[in-house]
Amino acid sequence: MDATETNAAGTDTTQADATAARGPDAHLAMAQGIFYVGTGVWPIVSLKTFMMVTGPKVDGWLVKTVGALITVVGAALYRAGKRNRVSQEMALLGAGCALALTAVDVYYVARRRIAKVYLLDALAETGILVAWGALARPLARRA
Repeated sequence: MDATETNAAGTDTTQADATAARGPDAHLAMAQGIFYVGTGVWPIVSLKTFMMVTGPKVDGWLVKTVGALITVVGAALYRAGKRNRVSQEMALLGAGCALALTAVDVYYVARRRIAKVYLLDALAETGILVAWGALARPLARRA
């Protein structure tokens, strides 16, 4: 039996309907969500292995705080995609985070403040940003 829910317009929806009608925006939100939850939880669960890959950090608490925030964003994006409710605001959150993280990665690698391995993250974030950009017009038409 599917759980019945009501969307913002007051129309009954079911989880099965959301799965059947999932569009590219929902798939992107879910993929970004999985990526963010995985990368966000990692330093919280094992700061030692995180620093083995990304280099030493002065403030472990700050790394864990950023990880927690990235995890929350990822969970929200995943949930919106899973429910097929990727609003323009959720798309902005996804694209904005990808842009911000790319900028931070590139800026601080260029200044030799963080390890070059962060350029791999910048590459992934750029891919996410390009994907959100490709979906921007279809999302605007739905609004």
